[in-house]
Amino acid sequence: SASPVKERRHRKQPHELLSESQKKANHIASEQKRRQNIRIGFDQLIDIVPSLNHGNRSEALILQKSVDHIRYLISMKNELKNQVRDLQGTLGET
Repeated sequence: SASPVKERRHRKQPHELLSESQKKANHIASEQKRRQNIRIGFDQLIDIVPSLNHGNRSEALILQKSVDHIRYLISMKNELKNQVRDLQGTLGET
């Protein structure tokens, strides 16, 4: 019986370990990127949610108004579904 052929794996070249200052710089850059992404998300919510404007910068307020708007949209969707169902029932009776 033939023995399984072993594939040779190319080993990565060992890379130099980062100095403490490089680690710190990388950490700071990662944190700045994370914060920027969060800020972009809040800016998008400000643009989408009608009751918000660019003067409202409190993150807690932005989140609360966003939740309120989502709940309103869900309520409107359910109301429209009920209207469609009622109209379909009316059409079925005629």
